Amino acid sequence: MDSVLSIENVNFSYNSESPILEGINLKVPSGQFLTLLGSSGSGKSTLLRLISGLQRPTSGNISWGDKEITGPGIERGIVFQDYALFPWFSVVDNIALAIGKVKKGASKKERRKEAEEYLLKVGLQDAIGKYPFELSGGMRQRAAIARALALGSPLLLMDEPFGALDTVNRARLQDLVLDLHQKSSAKQTIIFVTHDIDEALYLGDRTIILGSSPGRVIADVVTPITGNRNRSAVFESGEFRGLRESISEKLSAEILTQLANV
Repeated sequence: MDSVLSIENVNFSYNSESPILEGINLKVPSGQFLTLLGSSGSGKSTLLRLISGLQRPTSGNISWGDKEITGPGIERGIVFQDYALFPWFSVVDNIALAIGKVKKGASKKERRKEAEEYLLKVGLQDAIGKYPFELSGGMRQRAAIARALALGSPLLLMDEPFGALDTVNRARLQDLVLDLHQKSSAKQTIIFVTHDIDEALYLGDRTIILGSSPGRVIADVVTPITGNRNRSAVFESGEFRGLRESISEKLSAEILTQLANV
């Protein structure tokens, strides 16, 4: 049976401070590309850290399949905005290290060969022997994605991974992630955090919108895009523009409500 991510009545706060997340209930089926959208302070990254097991909910339950998440696990890969590559290892050795964690019996030669295959998938075949400091931001992020893919985790968490990139590299990596997800024979479940409406709708099969103070689900939107996505056709479609406007109005109303309560 395919695993489902289940989030049941999750609340989170630091000590006795005001709640950061309140009453979060979600079910994410296997293979779905889910985007988490919200303004700064809505708890998007906090929710992702709870799913990763890096933090625990104040109350409520998060489970993957029939197993409660109580800490980090190899079945949940994560890509951060800051790449998080080991600077003292070459790019290929960063990937081979990840492979060694899941294939402990593999030889050094086997790990390197597989690492090179993952780098080829993300278009980094010419950077195999280079170190992270020798790469551009977009190339480092591609290496981080290759490392996450190499772990083979059925659940991939991405925390605003393209937020620091220029427009062109951001678009290229969006298309890369979509292409890898759509062409994979065993689709990963992906949860992708963003504050960009266009990015959320373009990438996601489904978009969860979080309001702020405290973070809570204010909308659950199924993206009306099926099949392969042509960037120009998607962004020019009336359906996409209408949905973007509707979500923008929801977020603007949420901000005005917050300001009125200050």
